[in-house]
Order: sequence, then structure tokens, then C-alpha cells
Amino acid sequence: MFDISLGRHHSRLCNGASRRDFLRVGGLGLFGLSLANVLSSEKLLAASAGSPKARAKSVILVYLGGGLSHHDSFDPKPDAAEEIRGKYKTIPTNVTGLYVGELLPKMAQQMDKVCLVRSGSHENDHHETATNWVLSGRFGSAFGDYPAMGAVVAMESGFAGTLPPYVATPKNPSFTWELGKSAFLGGRYESFKAGDPNQKGYKVQDLSLREPLTPHAADRRKSLLAAVDTLGGRIKGNDQMATYDEFQQRAAEMVLSPDAQAAFDIEQEKPELRDAYGHTEFGQGCLLARRLVERGVRFVTVNSGGWDHHKDIWKGLENKLPVFDQGFSALINDMSERGLLKDTLVVAMGEFGRTPKINKDKGRDHWGRAASLLFAGAGVRGGKIVGATDNEGAYVTDRPVRPADVAYTVYSSLGINPRKEIRTPEGRPLEILNEGGLIEELFT
Repeated sequence: MFDISLGRHHSRLCNGASRRDFLRVGGLGLFGLSLANVLSSEKLLAASAGSPKARAKSVILVYLGGGLSHHDSFDPKPDAAEEIRGKYKTIPTNVTGLYVGELLPKMAQQMDKVCLVRSGSHENDHHETATNWVLSGRFGSAFGDYPAMGAVVAMESGFAGTLPPYVATPKNPSFTWELGKSAFLGGRYESFKAGDPNQKGYKVQDLSLREPLTPHAADRRKSLLAAVDTLGGRIKGNDQMATYDEFQQRAAEMVLSPDAQAAFDIEQEKPELRDAYGHTEFGQGCLLARRLVERGVRFVTVNSGGWDHHKDIWKGLENKLPVFDQGFSALINDMSERGLLKDTLVVAMGEFGRTPKINKDKGRDHWGRAASLLFAGAGVRGGKIVGATDNEGAYVTDRPVRPADVAYTVYSSLGINPRKEIRTPEGRPLEILNEGGLIEELFT
């Protein structure tokens, strides 16, 4: 007889017995139970556990596409050799004993509100594949076999009011093609692409009216849309047509809604606050994200590309890190002052970290084995560090955090059961996540 551990996370039944800690195997055959039976029972128990209690109403995901160099930002190695530590010095933060790279002075003053995870880890160094993995929590191909977290949240939340549940600014991440999409869930759960809010006279495409709409013109528009809806409803069994029909209806509702137009009207913000975020695509995207979750949008992705520094990394980081430092620190501070962090989970991450050693082109290459992630809000304990890497920042030495763990934590925070079964278009049942667990250290 022997014990099998089924994970580090505790989950107890109503009688107080541990459900997932240990299973005693050996004499089970006497009772007609095989290991397969037991594991199947565990799966059923997980599915029947229901939705967890929500910590958050919304999620803001700041996505650093290309892979942030953890060595030069949140996991510096000042005592390592020069070809590992890089050129930047470390600076103290407002958390005793926590140091970050010198290009992050504003974030250094916000670390008491943030939990720093230094142990993000997986085994893939390919942009598209890794991006789809970390955005969905499930490993698949480079083409996106599984829906991104935002799409699942949209499906589970449904559409309430005139604002979409899932928004990306300026758009979903992309390299060769767009990534982190709704996959087999279909177009109705795709992100609403908000565009670049830093553009002069920013208006969301197809949302703002070119000229004032009179009541008579509004009635005519509604009648025309109703006719289109009726025509679409006559076409049976065509999911693309149904999705298009639904999009048209919701787009019309947004165009006709002053509340929806106001949500995207970033010019309503005070000039001083816009200055604080920074007049960049990223900074204004963070500000727009705050406006949207403030008005009930459930999931916002702020996409920041350009972190793939294979050569001339110092030039690249000196362009990127100050922009991130200003925009993200302003987001955390602004949301804290408004009380929005209480109900919003904020996550910042890329698809992987960068190699420990600087290459011949003065850059760092892809490195999935170690990365730094940031979490804030929704009960996350600020001023804390979770996990660690070795002296060269190459491998995780404490509390590895996998893509499925991040997704599991996001879903759980929103009250979504990560092990819930959904259906593919072929009718095949599929768990939202087939692995992973809550990053409990964020909240304890």
C-alpha cells in the first residue's frame, strides 16, 4: 500500500475530509476500485465542486508580447557575471529588501501594492505557441487550439448592457498572425478591438457617429437593423451568419448608447491624469482599461508588443521599460486611489523570459524556463515575492508557476470554475483547464 499525492492545493469536502491531498492506493482492488476509477472520481468531484467564490468583478491583463527580460527588470542578478547581470544597476523599492532594475523608478514606489512572482516557467521558446499557451492556460499548437482567457470569460459572463465583456487595446497580441483568440468558441466571444487611444482625436472604429443622430434617424436605423436581424434569422444552421447578425445588433446598440460612447471617450479624463499615464499607446491603453472595468467590462487586455530583444537589448529596453514603468505604475496607483483594486485583478506578463547570457548581438533570446509576472488587486497581497530563480536567473528554484496556474487563478478570481466542461463545435466535452491550481501564495 502506498500514498499518491495529487497536488499541493488543499480542497476539503463539507465533512472536513481532504479531497485532493492524498489517495491511499493498494487494497482498493478489493473494493472494485482501480487507479483509473479513482482518478475519474477525482475529476467528477472537481467538476461538481461548482464555481468558486469570486474575488474580482474584472480582470486587466497587461501583455508584454515578445518576452520581458526578467534580468533587467524584476529579477536582477547584481552579483552575477557581467554577461548575465547586464548593464543596469538595481534600485530599492518601497518594500524592504526588494530591488528592481534602475529603469523602473516609478514601479519601485508601487511594489507595496503588487505581488511579484519570479517563478513563471514552462518549456516552450516559440512566440506563437507560448503566447497561445499563456493566454489560454492550455498547451496547443501555434495556431491557437484553445480559447484565450478573455474569450472564456466572455462566454461565462454573457453580455450585459451595451459594453462588450471582452476588450483588447489596441488589439489582440500578434506576431505572424493574431494570437489569443476565441478559437472554437466562435466569433461572438472574440475581443472588441478598441484601437490606439493615444491617437489624436481618438474614436473607436464604428462606434462614434460622424454627425449628430436625430431621433428620426435613430428610429430609421433601428428599423433597418431589425430588418437585417429578421433576414439573418431566416438563415438556419449558419453559425457565421448568426455571429455576424449578433455583432451587428450589438454594434448598433453601442453606437446608439451614450454610456458606451462615454466609456471609450478618454478625453473626458483630466489632462494631468493623462499626463501621469504617459501619452503613448501603452499608457493611454492602461487608462482606457481602467475606464472600461470601472464601467463593468469583465476582461481587458492591454497589449504591449516589441519586447523581443535579440540584439541591442539596451537600446530596446531604454525605449520600452520607461513607457511600461510610467503606464503600469499609474494604472496601479490610479486604481488604488479609486478603490478599484478591491474588485479588479491586474496581471502583467509576457509569453516567456529571456536567456541568462547576453548573446553576440548584445541581446537576450527566448527563455521559457524563467520569467517574472506581476499581480495586484482582488485580494492579492502587495509587497510580496513568490518564487525564485537561481543565481543566474536561468531556472526556477522555488514555487514554479505554470501557465495553467495563472489561468486557474484568473478564472477562480472571477468565480468561474476552471474545471468546468464546455463543448466544442463537434459536441465533445472539454474542461476549460485540464491542469493547474490556484496560486494561493498571492492571497496569503
